[in-house]
Amino acid sequence: MNTKTPAYDDLAAANRRIHRLEHLQSIAYWDQAAVMPPKGSEARAAALAELGVLIHGQRCEPARRDLIGRAAQEPLDDDQQANLRETRREFEMATALPAALVEAKQIAGSRCEHAWRRQRPANDWPGFAENLREVVSLARQEAELLSQHFGCSRYDAMLQRYEPGMSNAELERLFGDLASWLPGLVTQVREKQSREDVIEPQGPFDIGAQRALCERVMRRLGFDFEAGRLDVSAHPFSGGVPEDVRLTTRYREDEFITSLMGTIHETGHGRYEQNLPRPWLGQPMAQARSMAIHESQSLSFEMQLGQHPGFVAQLAPLLVETFGDQPAFETENLQRLLTRVKPGFIRVDADELTYPAHVLLRWGIERALIEGDIEVADIPALWDEQMMKLLGVDTRGNYRDGPMQDIHWTDGSFGYFPCYTLGAMYAAQWFAAMRRARPALDEDIAQGNFTPIFDWLRENIWQSASRWTTAELTQRASGGALDTVHLRRHLESRYLGE
Repeated sequence: MNTKTPAYDDLAAANRRIHRLEHLQSIAYWDQAAVMPPKGSEARAAALAELGVLIHGQRCEPARRDLIGRAAQEPLDDDQQANLRETRREFEMATALPAALVEAKQIAGSRCEHAWRRQRPANDWPGFAENLREVVSLARQEAELLSQHFGCSRYDAMLQRYEPGMSNAELERLFGDLASWLPGLVTQVREKQSREDVIEPQGPFDIGAQRALCERVMRRLGFDFEAGRLDVSAHPFSGGVPEDVRLTTRYREDEFITSLMGTIHETGHGRYEQNLPRPWLGQPMAQARSMAIHESQSLSFEMQLGQHPGFVAQLAPLLVETFGDQPAFETENLQRLLTRVKPGFIRVDADELTYPAHVLLRWGIERALIEGDIEVADIPALWDEQMMKLLGVDTRGNYRDGPMQDIHWTDGSFGYFPCYTLGAMYAAQWFAAMRRARPALDEDIAQGNFTPIFDWLRENIWQSASRWTTAELTQRASGGALDTVHLRRHLESRYLGE
């Protein structure tokens, strides 16, 4: 132990203990979503609640406040200062909430999520709403306590859980600009694509073959199967810990694109986790910077790289090897298929251009819910109205493909949805920076050389982890603050050839 920093050393040791408990918590969450039998639900909810309270108690240990204060007076290096900053942030977030609320939220979320699995296929909005009301009530209590503690609005307080430093005012600026040009671009692209023929792939597509294809592509993208695995869940996600990354996807025999592109998306998350700085593992500074930065990694893989013409040209022969030759797998047709713009019901299946509309809808509803401006009973009508306004899609009476389609609200993850579109903005900004540093990047991709991309991400994003604030990370990596201009240029170039 470095005797010059005894308080800091004690904090670091406590952080490692918390990390190990969170390791077990994350695997229990994965198991619950991927393989747990239905009758295990209540017991798992109670176990996760118990573990959540234990972790909360460790993080709120009264002695930590004194240790944080004393550590701030010790001769810390820059990395230690950053780690102390993140430790303090986690401490302040935790101490604002009583253990009883943490436990109640965990139980209500587990109950709501488990019931959602059967209620969604049954289109059972009344049953879902009954559980969701309790989740919303507890989330409002959480938001109120956090807002009082940090002196901000309730929704701003919830944003800090996923995107530290972000505010609703900044979202209004960024999303307002996006909304000013995106609808017109969607109209232009759909008009252009209406003159293009697209051949749909003909199934069925064997699920075992799909899984083999997904794992093959994951390996090409550098995923380490010695430190992770791919499984199935109702809603694809990335979980686990850097030493043991758990990805999930879902398969359908009538089509394969959902599983393949979803897997590429989750692989981006997985590679970020697998490449977080090992020397700092167990410390807050070694954690992913934020959920928007995390989404920037999945969207860098899925959209920036996965739908790049050079990547698609390499994907086409893999499809032929996996499913047999057919006209739909011709490279140009496959490119058109993957970049087809068509408004639809489901967010996770949305194309790159209409996806932000799904986020704008959810952002508006969850913000109003947390601020108390609307109630759960108001969600369906607002959903129907905004889906028609933003996408021209009629969802009336279709709760399964409407407000019940996502898992996020079931466990009270209010404030998460904006991170998806922020992530798209970041991903476009990262690739703009890559191209400035390496003008031959598109040629690299066409030749199957992804190393420059992975090296840039490792150096600028993965290994930085939470060493910097999000604003500092963005400035260092891209040379500027987050801006919608890069996303706009990317979309216009890909979809209009401009």
